[in-house]
Amino acid sequence: MPGYRDEPLRIVHVLRAPLGGLFRHVVDLTREQTARGHHVGLICDSTTGGDRAVEVLESLRPSLELGVMRTPMHRLPHPTDVTALARIAARLAKLKPDVVHGHGAKGAAYARAPGILFPGGPVRAYTPHGGSFNYKPGSAAHGLYMTVEKLLGYATDLLLFESAYIGRRYDSAVSATNALRRVIVNGVSPAELQPVEPAPDAADLFYIGELRSAKGIDTLIDSLPLIEAKVRRRPTLVLVGTGPDRQILEQHASAVGYSDNVRFAGAMPARKAFELGQALVVPSRAESLPYVVLEAAGACVPMVATNVGGIPEIFGPLAGRLIPCDDAPVLADAVATMLNRPRVQNLVVARQLATYVGNKFTLSNMVEGVLAGYREAIARKHPAVAAARAPASHRPAE
Repeated sequence: MPGYRDEPLRIVHVLRAPLGGLFRHVVDLTREQTARGHHVGLICDSTTGGDRAVEVLESLRPSLELGVMRTPMHRLPHPTDVTALARIAARLAKLKPDVVHGHGAKGAAYARAPGILFPGGPVRAYTPHGGSFNYKPGSAAHGLYMTVEKLLGYATDLLLFESAYIGRRYDSAVSATNALRRVIVNGVSPAELQPVEPAPDAADLFYIGELRSAKGIDTLIDSLPLIEAKVRRRPTLVLVGTGPDRQILEQHASAVGYSDNVRFAGAMPARKAFELGQALVVPSRAESLPYVVLEAAGACVPMVATNVGGIPEIFGPLAGRLIPCDDAPVLADAVATMLNRPRVQNLVVARQLATYVGNKFTLSNMVEGVLAGYREAIARKHPAVAAARAPASHRPAE
């Protein structure tokens, strides 16, 4: 197995759904790793992601020397998990990677489970991306998933946390393992640090992300009548994204009398979505280190966000501006204050946040940090092979 700095690695990323921030993270790693000469492959679900996932995967395929495998994967535990695991294990046995990098709870379960029976072989890395760690501690679901996490911890060589918050959640729920651990924050590219201006017909507010309960969109909708009372006009809202709760949210908007002022725009690239509103609202109940917040910060988009997960890490010195989740009156106050101010005042804070994000959350740091973690884990797991492959100048003296 490769063990020194310049030799290409064979890397397979395993994830479930090819959508959202997790998929973006994997795509960023894949593009940068292949550009650095590494041999990369992907394994993901075949039932989610839609046309956008197909488009992205096809754009990557020519550079993926280890190919793309898609197979059905259920989000929750399911009898077909056994079949999917067998297929993925067979694929990995054929590819003989140096590193199997699992992303999210389900993808990483498929990536790590073979290591329980076959502890040698590739380094098995895990990036949680929130996932099972977003369940409420003490709940039955949390207890079940943490039991699984503890078992899979025995087959984990490298923990790559995308936020310090998720690292702390892992420590409190799973406890210590023998795995190497690193906090490697998500990063944005220089192109994403260019400001985006709203379109002339932009709505007052917009949201980007999955349409599901953990994102707190119902609280945002509940705040609209309260915002109206403070700004003395009916605010408009665009929801960008797809998800299982769209119909529920449509009904909720109707119930509060805002069906005509809430538009569902579907999925689209973030920077295109940034043109749709004057201010982004992130009303989440649970997050890890959300890309949409990083991207919006880089694009100088005025933003109201909740103080959950790793979002305070993104805001850094401006974290005092974050608000609690599940509190429609507080959300309404924050949004109304922003809408009542001239845009130039909102941009002062947005530019401060853009500077902080641009300095700390870089794509190059993320990719180099992940690769360094791989190298160290390989050297630790296979020291004899690493030493044999090291250049003479790097070998210990006899």
